[in-house]
Amino acid sequence: MNKSANLAHSQAEELILKFSCDDRPGIVASVASLFSLQGFNIRESSQFEDVSTRRFFMRTVLESVEGPKNVSDVVSAFQSVAERYQMDWELCDARQKSRIVIAVSQWGHCLDNLLNGWKRGYLPVEIAAVVSNHEDMRELCNWYGVPYHYLPVTKESKEDQEAQILRVMAESNAELLVLARYMQILSDKLCTQLEGKAINIHHSFLPGFKGAKPYHQAFDRGVKLIGATAHYVTSELDEGPIIEQSVERVSHANTPDELVEIGRDIEAVVLQRAVRWHAEHRILLNGTKTVVFAR
Repeated sequence: MNKSANLAHSQAEELILKFSCDDRPGIVASVASLFSLQGFNIRESSQFEDVSTRRFFMRTVLESVEGPKNVSDVVSAFQSVAERYQMDWELCDARQKSRIVIAVSQWGHCLDNLLNGWKRGYLPVEIAAVVSNHEDMRELCNWYGVPYHYLPVTKESKEDQEAQILRVMAESNAELLVLARYMQILSDKLCTQLEGKAINIHHSFLPGFKGAKPYHQAFDRGVKLIGATAHYVTSELDEGPIIEQSVERVSHANTPDELVEIGRDIEAVVLQRAVRWHAEHRILLNGTKTVVFAR
């Protein structure tokens, strides 16, 4: 499967190739040889074999030594190698930033961290818009100069509201929806439409401490570690392929409110990492898991 059609008529000097296929001898050599003939140096490369499934994963950063290349020519040349090994593959312009839409409700810690990372240039994305079922974050988004779409939702209007989210993504040419503590459960239909294109963040107490005030429930049980999980969204609630996790040690001396604040800090950091790795094309799906070539 080739996901590179949108680059067919563009010019690029630096490309990122990522792919997976059944493991066989000669894969790396074939890829390296092909791109050498196309005038590319390999600037960075990571490989992994899942020994349980014999599936091979690879991400390679390629730099042209002959100036800008017509990407359609590179795609055509690589097609024979991809077909030989039956690859699921994607070729991307390394300098083309991913465009994202962020969904948020009333807690702004993850949103603020993403906006700040984008503004500083650390997060290699273009934040096209923010959508929310509340007005609380409008002032923050106005300060950063990001379009804000207030999309209230009820049980009766959920389908129409989700269609509006998709419309915002389409009109802003965004390829990823980031749920930055968006406190609405996406419909199965929307989850299917956004498979591999939506990232969520939540506390890492699941499947325990569900529902309201999970940190207070954790305090009542005397937990010693709290954390956060970022994952791709699927129709199975909070069960999508995990991208990143982190934990922080806490003690009996921490109050429930302190646990909440520590948890928010972890959530913000973990979500930003997940979005950055997605934008840098470092994540490959491996069934219900992910392979993440982080650095």
